[in-house]
Amino acid sequence: MDIAQRNELEGKIITMLKTIYDPEIPVDIYELGLIYNIGIDDAAAITIMMTLTSPSCPVAETLPPEVEQKVTSVEGVASCKVEITWDPAWDKSMMSEEAQLELGFL
Repeated sequence: MDIAQRNELEGKIITMLKTIYDPEIPVDIYELGLIYNIGIDDAAAITIMMTLTSPSCPVAETLPPEVEQKVTSVEGVASCKVEITWDPAWDKSMMSEEAQLELGFL
């Protein structure tokens, strides 16, 4: 997979991630800054490093499988594995400007 193909696939994955919302916050998980890294190998296996807003997040059990399922449905993706990390811990400064405006932080 060349760089152009990888970039195109990453764009499709980001578009899909923007359809997934934290149920407590009316902003998608990408704009919230919950996605730390999207890894794409030559076989189109995707590894997503992400966090949650808190360790006690009510969707801690359901959000990672939802991300895996939706990203796997993207054309060109062979598989998807989500890894949850707490380092660095999420805070509102990780949100995009768009998300901060939406939530009234700016």
